[in-house]
Amino acid sequence: MTAWLSFLVVFLCSWSVRDLVVEACTCVPIHPQDAFCNSDIVIRAKVVGKKLMKDGPFGTMRYTVKQMKMYRGFQIMPHVQYIYTEASESLCGVKLEVNKYQYLITGRVYEGKVYTGLCNWYEKWDRLTLSQRKGLNHRYNLGCGCKIRPCYYSPCFATSKNECIWMDMLSNFGHSGYQAKHFACIERMEGYCSWYRGWAPPDKTIINATDP
Repeated sequence: MTAWLSFLVVFLCSWSVRDLVVEACTCVPIHPQDAFCNSDIVIRAKVVGKKLMKDGPFGTMRYTVKQMKMYRGFQIMPHVQYIYTEASESLCGVKLEVNKYQYLITGRVYEGKVYTGLCNWYEKWDRLTLSQRKGLNHRYNLGCGCKIRPCYYSPCFATSKNECIWMDMLSNFGHSGYQAKHFACIERMEGYCSWYRGWAPPDKTIINATDP
């Protein structure tokens, strides 16, 4: 089995939210905090070049990036020079513009290469909310031990003390909903988790937070 096919098998098995089909790429919505916690690499970067590589059945796009800041992945790869993605959008490939924007990019590392796709969290940096930027810097990491459970039908109730109920699904906004844009699920005292927003540092002594 080639290295490419080995990666594809591992990628599909480790990312159950991904559904690759011929017509389109379909992804289950994921809260930015989960996208952060489930990624090997999280960076802010500007794309400065791209090259179509002839590996894999449909080719791979290799983006050359100028890393501005790393939020996750220091122990794995302290500096990222290239980001790899499928060349085809129908296979969840990401299209990034060269020398135009700074991006927030999340991805997984396989055989020393960083891979990303449409089911990963990526966004133009200037479109991120202040809360999301604060989450990247500190808050999301505080909640990696918490579980964010999507609510698709009301009412929804937490089934364990470390759960935060994600209500954006009810309005069909998903990752672009209000909770996704403005809240982080933070671990409090005794293993309890609750939604947090605000300017002050999270108070871990608070268990019964009412937000949202």
